[in-house]
Amino acid sequence: MSDDHIGTDVIDALIEAAKRGIEVKIIYDSVGSSISRANKSRMNAVGIEYEAFMPVLFSKFTRKANYRDHRKIFIIDGSIGYIGGVNISDDYVNEPVNHNGQFWRDTHLRIEGHAVKSLQAQWLLNWYFVKRQDENYEIPSSYFPEIDFPENKAVQIAASGPDTDWANIMEALFIAINTAEKSIYITTPYFIPNEAILTSLKSAARSGVEIHIMVPKKGDSWAARYASRSYFQDLLESGIYVHWYHRGMLHAKTMVVDDMFCTIGTSNMDYRSFDINFEINALIYDEEVSQELNVQFQKDLEYCEEVLLELWIKRDKANKFKESFCRLWAPLL
Repeated sequence: MSDDHIGTDVIDALIEAAKRGIEVKIIYDSVGSSISRANKSRMNAVGIEYEAFMPVLFSKFTRKANYRDHRKIFIIDGSIGYIGGVNISDDYVNEPVNHNGQFWRDTHLRIEGHAVKSLQAQWLLNWYFVKRQDENYEIPSSYFPEIDFPENKAVQIAASGPDTDWANIMEALFIAINTAEKSIYITTPYFIPNEAILTSLKSAARSGVEIHIMVPKKGDSWAARYASRSYFQDLLESGIYVHWYHRGMLHAKTMVVDDMFCTIGTSNMDYRSFDINFEINALIYDEEVSQELNVQFQKDLEYCEEVLLELWIKRDKANKFKESFCRLWAPLL
């Protein structure tokens, strides 16, 4: 959460809501967030509660600190929820004055209905953690209202993090890849997969599944960029299509399998998301939503260049060295 134009606009809206008697609570990660004392004072004045997740000293200099809350959860009245890759920052507004004019491409999801209860429950667990409260703390009934909403799409919420031994999101991706029969479309800003995901993708491709992976050509991390590229030859030799997105920063985290299943959330396809940070994804079992994501994938392809094996293997030794060196640090990136 940045203390910029859009961040202040959001804080203004939350303050107005608090003045109307709405209960407002905020969890923000201390690494990557910047909220001014002035805005904190304004929130204090109207009773908004806010907590930093696992605060660290000198947060501006610890961008790669471990065990960060990478989840983006926004819940309204216990019946409407938002989840996806978008943070509260001018970077995502896509106006020339923001982020040095660099275009940001992301995907976010609005959920209504009973699946929001799972989002609410996960948010409450985070709140108990940052407030150091016992999980037996009495929960107001307003947090889980009765919802009269037609259930026309099946949605699960999967959360993972270093606080559990079970990598829910990674396991969900692993199962989806291994059960694919026709196609897989992956969009991710960081492709640094563990051995299980990499092997399952290669096996699926060799069994006839058409797989497309879209990653940013530049990205916002030099080391992660070259670590990601170190996997390209392996993917290409397995028959997997790799697309470089060159319009700007690709920050969306989505996967579509067989036009029937898709996932949208905060988890990148890398070690950090699978093992180190706190993440949350929506798993959607629906043909309409899956096809909508595939339509967006095709639109994004207009701003991509395909990485071709015959050209990739001819890249210079300097790039190969950078890729190999960064690959050594893959679990930490």
